Amino acid sequence: MSGSADILLASAIAIAILMFAMWLFSLTIKNASIVDIVWGLGFVLVAWVTHSVADGNDARGWLLTLLTTAWGLRLATYLSWRNIGHGEDYRYKAMRKHHGAKFPLVSLFTVFILQGVLMWLVSLPVQLGQVSQGPDIGVLGFVGVAFFAIGLFFETVGDIQLAQFKASTANAGKVMQTGLWKYTRHPNYFGDACVWWGLALIAAEAEIGIVGIVGAVVMSILLRKVSGVTLLEKSLKKRKEDYNEYVARTSAFIPRPPKKI
Repeated sequence: MSGSADILLASAIAIAILMFAMWLFSLTIKNASIVDIVWGLGFVLVAWVTHSVADGNDARGWLLTLLTTAWGLRLATYLSWRNIGHGEDYRYKAMRKHHGAKFPLVSLFTVFILQGVLMWLVSLPVQLGQVSQGPDIGVLGFVGVAFFAIGLFFETVGDIQLAQFKASTANAGKVMQTGLWKYTRHPNYFGDACVWWGLALIAAEAEIGIVGIVGAVVMSILLRKVSGVTLLEKSLKKRKEDYNEYVARTSAFIPRPPKKI
């Protein structure tokens, strides 16, 4: 029987190999943005590596693996469609300009290794939820599936609505304020958080799997305070004239009816 230490180590090794290979690839194409696409695929890799090593509850193992695969492939497909052919993201361009000849080595540690560590932490519910035989999927697990479904809906629909909005030249420079974006400024980030809390709830029924809640907490902090809402809105407030009014009226994260101003 594979214990939690074996599974955590196997996932860490898989992530390390993936991120190092993608770093080398980024040097070849001179584009560090590839890490954004790899982010989703990395979780798919972790899910299947864990599934191949673990011998916990079979139903829970398949559920966590398949749900994570659906989430990761959707995210990677969307980001591939959005990013490929458009050059390097402005964030990495700024880093490249700032660090100059040192950028390749800097990017290894501050982009690829850092995201690999975060990937390992966030994926804890997918890993630890497959360790123990534990009970079959119960009420908490079904609640987790519901959270996951809500999250995937917000992510998918939010991304589609934003893509359609940006496709119209009439909307150039304007702020997306319809559909799900009427109720939250970041339906995709809110959906992401729901997905990982859903996976954490599913994993929590598997004894040590409850430690996986750490992954959901880390993802929520990243989305709300670090690389998600906070970082994006700094840029949007500078580029969009009516964004401050949108902020005053619309929830930053959890959907709610807009305020009247």
